[in-house]
Amino acid sequence: MKKQLGLVKFGVMAILALAFFAGCASFKAQRVDDKVADEKAMSVTDKWVNGDTILVIDSTIKKIYEHARFKKFKGARNGKEIKVFVGEIQNNTSEAYMPVKDVEEALLEKLSNSDTFVLIDAAQRQALLKEITFQNDGMVDPKQAKIIGKQSGADLIIFGSVNMKPEMRDGKTIKNYAVNFRLTNVESAEEVCRTREVVNKYSEQSGSSW
Repeated sequence: MKKQLGLVKFGVMAILALAFFAGCASFKAQRVDDKVADEKAMSVTDKWVNGDTILVIDSTIKKIYEHARFKKFKGARNGKEIKVFVGEIQNNTSEAYMPVKDVEEALLEKLSNSDTFVLIDAAQRQALLKEITFQNDGMVDPKQAKIIGKQSGADLIIFGSVNMKPEMRDGKTIKNYAVNFRLTNVESAEEVCRTREVVNKYSEQSGSSW
């Protein structure tokens, strides 16, 4: 009897071991492009993902260029580049993980790659002033110290915000993310244009799943 119990125990342990190693062997990782990554992400989470950021920023830039008042503002500059400062994007959602910094960086990249805009970086400006002040405080050879020149001022400032209100019922959830941008003329304080992009996320959750 003890021998039979021992064999049964051994068999169970063997099955569990095989199942464990089979599970380990089933893991596979591969590099995928943005489109495939976005599709796979939708099967894993209903949270904001990189594909949402790409979609929103691409559409936002397109809307800015097509906006009538922006066209008028740009035309009045007679071909001169528009100096723009991007303010911090506000996360007005209840989701602390909302990657507003990634949204901001994606917007900055698009603006930087444009032949229409010149970015004004406030953080770098402060660092530059600090370095120039140091050089002209007698700590550096006057022949090598740089002279403070006229700094560029922004023509436009961009404010942004992200809002989201989820609706849930019977394991089903719909999330409506709204990403808003507002471009303001720094000199006149008049609004040049604003954009709004909405990303809808629908998900179903069964009782036995996540």
